[in-house]
Order: sequence, then structure tokens, then C-alpha cells
Amino acid sequence: MDRRFTLDELKNEKPWLKRGTLVFMSDFGLVDGAVSAMHGVADEVSQSLKLEDLTHDIPQFSIWEASYRLIQAMTYWAPGTVFISVVDPGVGSDRKSVAVLTASGHIVVTPDNGTLTHVAREIGILERREISEAVNRLKNSQRSYTFHGRDVYAYTGARIASGAITFEETGPLLDNNPVMLHVEDARVEGDVLIGAIDILDTRYGSLWTNIPDTLFSKFGAVHGDMLRVEIRHDDMTVFGYDLKFCRNFTEVDKGEPLIYINSLLNVGIAINQGDFSERYRIGTGEGWKIAFRKSQRG
Repeated sequence: MDRRFTLDELKNEKPWLKRGTLVFMSDFGLVDGAVSAMHGVADEVSQSLKLEDLTHDIPQFSIWEASYRLIQAMTYWAPGTVFISVVDPGVGSDRKSVAVLTASGHIVVTPDNGTLTHVAREIGILERREISEAVNRLKNSQRSYTFHGRDVYAYTGARIASGAITFEETGPLLDNNPVMLHVEDARVEGDVLIGAIDILDTRYGSLWTNIPDTLFSKFGAVHGDMLRVEIRHDDMTVFGYDLKFCRNFTEVDKGEPLIYINSLLNVGIAINQGDFSERYRIGTGEGWKIAFRKSQRG
């Protein structure tokens, strides 16, 4: 699942033609026909395609969360899977529509608005092309400016995955520098470990940081330690308390916060049977920063 390919390997093997799989992600929700319409467009291109969904519950207009959810799931899909990511508050504007080939062997079709941030940072982009809407657009949709997910992305992604067009026929070649959101790099500065709050474990309100357990260990954190945790949003401190580093949630009383290692092997903050983000009004994305220090209480 974690293999990295060269551009030549992917151009020769064309794994997307062997997979024939499209995975959709959006902020559309499932209360109307928007997602079904995208599936329908892809099915019309080729009935042999496998159509799956990552999620359609991205918070409205949250480019950051779209970027994170993409990287959270992508590498668990086999190389050759084509992802269609549509969180597009600038739909109809001059932002570019692109298809990118990643070093993991996946293709992402998306607006170039920051959605590719985590993919570019953690996997790498081998080639980026601007979608030529003159040819890669659903027939008779030219008068519509606000549903590129259906008219451009589902249509283009299905054409790539089915072999109706080559990746090169998507459109002109661009440099490999997509629009990027700002991410606070995980790092140690003196006696402080700093990182970003990447995302929430949505159902439970836990915070997932971008600090890997390996860096946490190098910082000297050991299970049972009390650590000072400071969370800032822009220039405002919104949380600053000592928390225990635990193997599991039951090492603190019900309703008490703790530090733990999440399922992606990154540092997380949670409440035992509670919602940390709701209690302390913590968000994620640009401007949210977390820092750890050794507690003076030991």
C-alpha cells in the first residue's frame, strides 16, 4: 500500500486502466441527488467502472478537511484508483480544474484550491495537468457554472479510469506546485514539541495532530508522563493544561482529558467518553497550533 512509483513506471503500467475504480468525495451530503448525479455521469461513460464513496460529509467549504480526508484514505486503496474530490467554494471562478498523478500511483481530479496540500506534502505529485473543459466536459453542460463535480470532474475521472482518454489527454501540463494551505510542521524547538491540529475524529471530538509517535518518543514522552499541552488559534491561547500520556482512554476517569497515539500513529488528544473539541471549542486547519512541554509537576 505504501509503494512509491516513478513517472515512467506509471506511464508504462497505466494501473488506473487495470483498476477501473472511481472514489468520490465532496461536501454535498446525501440529502439530495448531487452525489447520485455524479455517479450517473460516470456510469454513462462506462458501466464497467466500480464506483465508491470516501465521504460526502466534509463540512461545507472546508478545503482543509477535504485535503486531510483524501490523504487519510488514499494509500489504503490500490494504485490506479482514481479519486474525484469536490469541495469547491470557488466553483465557476478562475481557479484551475486539475488532474494529478501521485507518486503512490493514484490520480486525483479536483479543483486546485488547496485540496492537494496533504497529498503533495506526504506522498508527492509526479504530474499535474489542467483539465481542458472544451473536450473534457459533459455534453450540453456548458451553460452550467456551478456543478463542476458532475459536469467536469466525474466525467473526466470516468474517462481516465475507463481508458476513453489517456491521462495526457486530460489537458496541458502544469508544474508540480498546486495551491497549498499552510501547515505547521511537526518539530522540536528547544524543550517544546510543536505541531498542527490536522483533523477531528469527528464522531468523538478527539484532536488528531500531525506529530508522529516516533517524534513524540524522541521528544522523550513516555506513557504515564504528565505533559503541559498548549493549543493556540492564531495568536490566542485557547487551552493550556497538564494532561497524562496514556495507552488507552480508561487510564483516566470518565470525562477527563488525555494524550494518546491514534490509529494513524500520530499524537491525539481526547476525553474519556467525551468530546474534547466541543468542550474546549477547538477547531482544525490553518491557524491551529499545538505545543507540548514536560510538566513541572512531573
